[in-house]
Amino acid sequence: MRVLLIGANGYIGRFVADRLLADPAVQLTALGRGDDADVRFDLASGSPGALTRFLDAVHPGVVINCAGATRGGARELTRHNTVAVATVCEALRRSGCGARLVQIGCSAEYGPSQPGSSTAEDAVPRPGGPYGVSKLAATELVLGSGLDAVVLRVFSPAGPGTPAGSPLGRLAEAMRRAMQTGDGELKLGGLGVQRDFVDVRDVARAVHAASLSAAQGIINIGSGRAVRLRDAAATLARVAGYGGALHELDGPPGPLRPGIGQPRPELLGHHRPEVLSHHRAEALGHHRGDGDHPTHPAPVAYPYPDGCGSWQQADVRTARDRLGWRPRINLEESLADIWMEAACRI
Repeated sequence: MRVLLIGANGYIGRFVADRLLADPAVQLTALGRGDDADVRFDLASGSPGALTRFLDAVHPGVVINCAGATRGGARELTRHNTVAVATVCEALRRSGCGARLVQIGCSAEYGPSQPGSSTAEDAVPRPGGPYGVSKLAATELVLGSGLDAVVLRVFSPAGPGTPAGSPLGRLAEAMRRAMQTGDGELKLGGLGVQRDFVDVRDVARAVHAASLSAAQGIINIGSGRAVRLRDAAATLARVAGYGGALHELDGPPGPLRPGIGQPRPELLGHHRPEVLSHHRAEALGHHRGDGDHPTHPAPVAYPYPDGCGSWQQADVRTARDRLGWRPRINLEESLADIWMEAACRI
């Protein structure tokens, strides 16, 4: 089976590539913007005609699109998540290869869910931000293309290679810094949010299964279980062997609760530490020491800016019934792999 993989260097794409390369029946070609791609092509700026000519030359049986952007403004997200998919769909329509399309979607397309509920594929999507909107538009393009196509709506991927800017990546980095500096406490914010974490290697298995199946439409890929971020943080601390205290800061993000890796507000000139009230100084993590100089505030983690509210949990029965797929890797193993990569930076 000839497979064209788009976005092989991305977080999910790398594991999809590994999975496909392990299948002796698959002949894999990687298309992307990087120098290490088999074929260099930018979907956001390249023409459908040029991609059509390549498809006719390679004649893949399956095209898997793992490419896209998770960060940036609305224009950039639209270019890389929507326009790029329009190019793929149009090229496939023009081509004579008749390839099946496997498109990687995301749970942000659904938007906020009712706490305690499981979101099925027939839920009305109400994305709460430009990322979810751009991915939903891509899904609609795929479903309306008339192609043999399936969209895998991946919930919150975790495991090795987790981006440092993701919530679990930020938690691991904060814990690494705390252990490196000997901090006995770690202040974390926004840990009440609950997300459905699924290991990226299980996602790759789902993509492989989808490429071999005849399933069409939308299929959720998740664990089927929402986990509170504070529970994930506690598990990460246990895996890492961090014996310090985890102190949760309540309330929404703001100038007093910056995300990990963001400049402290006093360094931006938003507040002068010497005129902060005692309560606000405590919120910033200042503690008076020798010479009455404030110490650095403890790191603060804040969850996804994905527009999905406080709760998301996938209904994964369709993946089970139509792909024969179930998640195999539990969250503790995913967190252990995240920590192993973070610990290598100590």
